[in-house]
Amino acid sequence: MLPTEPRRLVILTEGQFGIHDAKTALGVIRYGRDQVVAILDSTMAGRNLRELLPAFDIPFVATLDEVLTGPVRPDALLIGIAPTGGRFPTAWRPTVLAAIAAGLDIHSGLHQFLGDDPEFAAAAAAAGTRIVDYRRPPERQETAAGRPHLPGKRVVLTVGTDSAVGKMSTALELVAAARRAGVSAVMVPTGQTGMMIEGWGAAVDRVISDFANGTVEWLVEQGEARADWVFIEGQGSIDHPAYSAVTMGLIHGATPHAMVLVHKPGLAEHDFDHLPGASFPLAPLGPFIEIHERIAGLVAPSKVVAIALNTSLIPDDDEARRTIAEIAAETSLPTDDPVRFGPDRLWSALREEVDALPWV
Repeated sequence: MLPTEPRRLVILTEGQFGIHDAKTALGVIRYGRDQVVAILDSTMAGRNLRELLPAFDIPFVATLDEVLTGPVRPDALLIGIAPTGGRFPTAWRPTVLAAIAAGLDIHSGLHQFLGDDPEFAAAAAAAGTRIVDYRRPPERQETAAGRPHLPGKRVVLTVGTDSAVGKMSTALELVAAARRAGVSAVMVPTGQTGMMIEGWGAAVDRVISDFANGTVEWLVEQGEARADWVFIEGQGSIDHPAYSAVTMGLIHGATPHAMVLVHKPGLAEHDFDHLPGASFPLAPLGPFIEIHERIAGLVAPSKVVAIALNTSLIPDDDEARRTIAEIAAETSLPTDDPVRFGPDRLWSALREEVDALPWV
């Protein structure tokens, strides 16, 4: 059972606070419903997150004691990193044990389940606290059954040219834009950070392969019960040397009416550094769009209807807008950066594109 009540969080990122490594921390801060009291990272101590994200006044602190004796006491410690392979840094053990002893719950999205660690489990039992492993797979194990979407529902999957380019952020931004327009919309969380933000879902990358498509299928069913427009949080990318499997499961399990392709201009190759001297360049957008539509069409028709850009590598706003215009011309698709410039224009164009699809 995932936490449902709002929490007061201290987020642990010790030595790893960055756009990539701390994407769980940043996602929870930007989109979550919980109050973030502080970020525990001695390498950033004395600074404030508003230096990087002006909308968020959150201090960095060097020790857990600083937070526990501060004006607002946290009730949970969240592991704020998403490292390759999801392993827990052993140097963090004393901090987690101290947090448990202080009565804090532990929230983790790592592949390594902290609740299965005998020392952590015994400490939590003694302190009466809870360890929540968001990546623990659901007990429900089903293969896909070909469930059709309900009449009147619109199902949209975010896909990407690489991992960690903004598929979850795009889905959340589009949901927010749809709701502002008076439309019933929801995001289906398929990863640990999305689950922390929304309070439900399943981490599809932890599900046994035979049940991946089926898990996505029943998650979409739950999404359709919640709203008319269902945006599914994408994972990985279809040509990623490490993470392509989860993308395939999402495409064939969700059978989306449409897809939004998320791309980060300036990124030349996949995030993959395990093979020295090897690189895996990103595919050109045109053929990459076609590949997605062909792969989806093996099970159910789908179309890439919009491009969501992550222009964070382009510091100048005018240059970012020029890049958006160039990619719109290149792909003949509605294109924008929904985080930097707002999602409303992209939502409006996407809505028209989806409603015009013959299979909707």
